[in-house]
Amino acid sequence: MYLDHNATTPVDSRVREAMQPYLEAAFGNPGAAYALGREAKAALEAARETVAKLLGTGDKDEVVFVSSGTEADNLALAGAAFAYQERGRHIITTAVEHSAVLETCAALEQRGFSVTHLPVDGQGMLDLDELRRAIRPDTIVVSVMHANNETGVLFPVGEVGAILRERKILFHTDAVQSFGKVPVHVRELKIDLLSISAHKIYGPKGVGALFVRRGVRLQPLLHGGAQERGRRAGTENLPGIVGLGEAARLRGLEMPGEEQRLRPLRDRFESAVLERIGGVRVNGQRASRLVHTSNLSFDGVEAQTLVASLDLERIAVSAGSACHVGSLQPSHVLRAMGLGREHVEGSIRFSLGRLTSEKDIDRVLEILPQVVDRLRENAPVAG
Repeated sequence: MYLDHNATTPVDSRVREAMQPYLEAAFGNPGAAYALGREAKAALEAARETVAKLLGTGDKDEVVFVSSGTEADNLALAGAAFAYQERGRHIITTAVEHSAVLETCAALEQRGFSVTHLPVDGQGMLDLDELRRAIRPDTIVVSVMHANNETGVLFPVGEVGAILRERKILFHTDAVQSFGKVPVHVRELKIDLLSISAHKIYGPKGVGALFVRRGVRLQPLLHGGAQERGRRAGTENLPGIVGLGEAARLRGLEMPGEEQRLRPLRDRFESAVLERIGGVRVNGQRASRLVHTSNLSFDGVEAQTLVASLDLERIAVSAGSACHVGSLQPSHVLRAMGLGREHVEGSIRFSLGRLTSEKDIDRVLEILPQVVDRLRENAPVAG
């Protein structure tokens, strides 16, 4: 039973079917002038238009295809920082961003930029007054994620966008977890740069996109060709891009119904866990959250042990971000929320998806209390 959709999602069979021709007969290079190349170019631009539509922009040339959400974050932050450094060298982000943002910011600090990390409250929510106070005359770009990958907490990116647009500061948002799950309209939200990834929305791994508002300058990170209007060199991953386009099209059709189905399922799951198991905390419970994400802290239980025990029951969940599997460091997100070490180290993320059923939830609710009780009974006594 798969309950780790924030880590990745299975490729939709309809996406796979859309990709298949471009792995076989329609294998041309989109940059070629002959028929196979023109056919490939048409498919590339059709996918670009579909992604642009779901992002709420009528300008498909504002969509740059890349290899992943991580590359999109790197290109947005480093590309903008180097392109606008004559205006200033100050960047603002939050303490709970994905490592693709935090580590890019750390790399930029090594290059002479300064970075301010905004705190969050106990529910994982951003204080907009903290943002206003952090802005300096030399601030050039702010990166605030749309939805947190560990807790599902949704940040008020529309309000952030309005604050920054008024001050003529670039706004980047990592929407890897929210795109295709909640509406993301870049024009309404006043977003300048936005990152997405295909494998979070039932598309293939190895492909993502960066929205770049027309007029925003970026210094390319890859050099060697004029692909993507000179913003990302390299022959385009056409099968993957077609897959992203089809996944985006399907999300546009199915997103509202899935949200209505998953919200009560997630809420029933959390209510039953709190009722059946003592010493459980829902992290970010009172904040606005993605409807499919539930981050729970279990007192007296070590998260990695609980993950392994559930795996033996064929239930797949995670202890935080998939990018930090194997890391001995506790979740930076939960630490930033002010949780104590025991709560942080006993936290598990359950993330539902379009194939998650009532029967799946019933089975988890049957097994989880037994597993938690057993682990607590066998836990070593501190002394």
